[in-house]
Amino acid sequence: MESATQTSCLRCIERPDRLFCHLPAEALKAFDALKSTIECTKGDVLFREGSPCIGVFVLCEGRARLSVCSESGSRLTLRIAAPGEMLGLSACLAGSHYGMTAELLDSSRVATMKYNDLMTFLREHEDACMQVVNLLSQDLHYAYERVRAVGLGKHRRARSLTVN
Repeated sequence: MESATQTSCLRCIERPDRLFCHLPAEALKAFDALKSTIECTKGDVLFREGSPCIGVFVLCEGRARLSVCSESGSRLTLRIAAPGEMLGLSACLAGSHYGMTAELLDSSRVATMKYNDLMTFLREHEDACMQVVNLLSQDLHYAYERVRAVGLGKHRRARSLTVN
């Protein structure tokens, strides 16, 4: 990973289509002032499951595999994150360890923000704070759907076997 030329979020043409990035100009200027941008290569790991949280990562370009490890050491892919997504948010807000691993699938440009800077930014920008609430809510609903698909999928199969 290497430092990239700092590019302004205000000039990003993709911004209107990305939930966190679609903020008022004042909030984006503040975000620009606090973030660092890095260029990463395919296979780089942004953070590992169980590591202490140091901050959040916004995918500007590229994709990331979000995965967890079982006790036996096998990896389960939770989902693929796309450009515009903020990674590590729940761990950062909880002040805990990362609950998953984020590995880049492409050469990527990533904006990073340290924990303390994120907390200051969110306290000062209500719109950004509400976007974070929306992001966390989406993550929760996605998790519900995954549990429903896995849990009810097995239940339905078992029920159909006993009914037939």
